[in-house]
Amino acid sequence: MHTPDPWNLGYLPDFPIRPRLGIGVVGAGFIVCDCHLVAYADAGYRVVGLTSRTRALAHSVAELRGIAKVYDTVEQMLDDPDVDVVDVAVPPAAQPDVIHAILAHPRKVRGILAQKPLAMTYSAARSIVEACEAAGVVLQVNQNMRYDHSVRALKTLINRGVLGDPVLATIEMRAIPHWMSWAEGGRSLATYIMSIHHLDTFRYWLGDPARVLASTRPDPRTPFPHEDGINLYILEYANNARAAAWDDVWNGPAREGAASDLGIRWRFEGTHGMAHGTIGWPAWPQRKPSTIDYTTCDDSGSWHRPRWAEAWFPDAFAGTMGGLLKALETNTPPDVPGRDNLKTIALCEAVLVGAREHRVVTLDASL
Repeated sequence: MHTPDPWNLGYLPDFPIRPRLGIGVVGAGFIVCDCHLVAYADAGYRVVGLTSRTRALAHSVAELRGIAKVYDTVEQMLDDPDVDVVDVAVPPAAQPDVIHAILAHPRKVRGILAQKPLAMTYSAARSIVEACEAAGVVLQVNQNMRYDHSVRALKTLINRGVLGDPVLATIEMRAIPHWMSWAEGGRSLATYIMSIHHLDTFRYWLGDPARVLASTRPDPRTPFPHEDGINLYILEYANNARAAAWDDVWNGPAREGAASDLGIRWRFEGTHGMAHGTIGWPAWPQRKPSTIDYTTCDDSGSWHRPRWAEAWFPDAFAGTMGGLLKALETNTPPDVPGRDNLKTIALCEAVLVGAREHRVVTLDASL
């Protein structure tokens, strides 16, 4: 269950008061089995049942995680009056069809938690958002890095002005992801699957940039053809703040005989202070909490080093579902709504276009 926040850094989500709405889950892959369902159980959410393309897998996951019902189809799940919200956890190419099928069902659910990326193109993502709005169904997007505890703690410091005006934010990723089989043959690899985390985090911290510069190259280790493997990009803001990331999925020949140096580090510099931290995700399946250290001009050269037991995988996944449940409980917008997430999709598109065409891309402020 929830631990207190002794540092008053807001690193934990604002959980619903009475999380009794029934959750139906579409999908039974590792992210559902090892993250969603574990986090939901810890948070006290009520998962009614799940369905998957492979019934045997759905049964095994339901048995492992103590889920009472397994449905043969999405339609059968939607017929169950106990299902109030749907957690859609399928590959991004399949997600639009699943969501449109949910919206077309005669019995309407109250909310949908969609995975990121919402879709693999801006137009497909916008179609989902508009369809949910037309149906009156609340859409939350599972941009779960916003619920990494160090990311949230920094957001609190930024909001309070503790570090002054933003000057420079950076994320340096040196990690080797396990590309799922569905990633092969897609129009984007790293940008829509990996960099989307960091692009959305920069939006969470700093807002929407005005311009994007990007460079990308294939990853030497990934065997299937792809355009965007290693991603480098700079975001320029109208207030002169800058953000930059090095998304290095190669990390040297660490699996080919050389030593390994895995990790994700971030840094934020303001006019009155600075902070840096680590993201624990690359240690998965080891449970490794992320960290934050920060100092200000008022601290006489000393550092604040808060620490906690929670880790991004799996604990952050209670936050995105909790945001949806809280929105429905209070009749307020969710904290990662579909309409806002279109700006993250647009930022992914800007990285792809900027890298491919070797030019600066200006973001449309009207999106």
